[in-house]
Amino acid sequence: MKLLITGGSGFIGTTLVLTAIGRGHEVVNIDALTYAANPASLEAVEDDPAYQFEQVDIRDGVALARIFAQYQPDAVMHLAAESHVDRSIDGPQIFVDTNVGGTAQLLQAATDYYKGLEAQRADLFRFHHISTDEVYGSLGATGRFSEQSPYRPNSPYAASKAAADMMVRAWHSTYALPTIISNCSNNYGPRQFPEKLIPVVILSALNGAPIPVYGRGANVRDWLHVEDHADALLTILERGRIGETYNVGGDAECSNLELVQLLCAELDRQRPRASASSEQITFVTDRPGHDFRYAIDAGKLHSELGWSPRFNLSDGLAQTVGWYLDNADWCRASLARIGGDNPLERLGLGSD
Repeated sequence: MKLLITGGSGFIGTTLVLTAIGRGHEVVNIDALTYAANPASLEAVEDDPAYQFEQVDIRDGVALARIFAQYQPDAVMHLAAESHVDRSIDGPQIFVDTNVGGTAQLLQAATDYYKGLEAQRADLFRFHHISTDEVYGSLGATGRFSEQSPYRPNSPYAASKAAADMMVRAWHSTYALPTIISNCSNNYGPRQFPEKLIPVVILSALNGAPIPVYGRGANVRDWLHVEDHADALLTILERGRIGETYNVGGDAECSNLELVQLLCAELDRQRPRASASSEQITFVTDRPGHDFRYAIDAGKLHSELGWSPRFNLSDGLAQTVGWYLDNADWCRASLARIGGDNPLERLGLGSD
């Protein structure tokens, strides 16, 4: 199968590209190569005949039409997005332009291409839109998000992804584009861009800098290893039902403070030093509109498609910490893409 993967040079995208090629698929990766992309993450396949790369912005409809005509994909897996909540608070417009407008451009290009396919190829074509559990808003102390949960986004990022989800639904209903949506919990693992919580904790600890924890660290997330997520995405693409939504979770709920403490303990185990990493934990002003808790009910994915995560949180964090310790050059290059004197500085204070 030839897959057109958007955002394939980002965190989840690179893992998906590597997993898909490892399973015998051909991949065309289109990515605008914004600050959060890292082409070095795909060095292992850059000379593989099964891999093609095009530097394209999904907001460019003309370029998208060329890509579809040139490569003739069997499916689209759409991950390209602005994804950092803190940045969406400081500058929401790019999130609307890319996540909503770009998705609409991609949907239209895919629809025009799909309508021109012969019947046999059209029957097999799929447009898989990869989204987030943040579209559902915030949970209290109990309960889990299901595919029937109402949309209640609370950040500009979450709102832009919710709008993109609705665009995908509309293209399916209005133009009969064969779409599938998946909504995932918080991803972690190797090659995650340093602005996200887990790499921030690891790199701050290694640099002797304060480890920032929002509020009192009571906010709860369900953590999904990125390799498990890539496996789930391919499972959904290959066996999911058209027009359906599938929630993907890691069954690994943890408060932010507990997660930071686990990371500090793992760092101290893998790279012992005189003082404990946890001594660097610093509580900072909470994020505006910070959702209290996310938790995913992935029962539909388990029962219908037979998928379940392989990583528990302990093993996944150990692997992740080890990867960052072993890949200092990658970390330095990624931080350089952010730029500035302090690339790990706090964002999302709503100062724009």
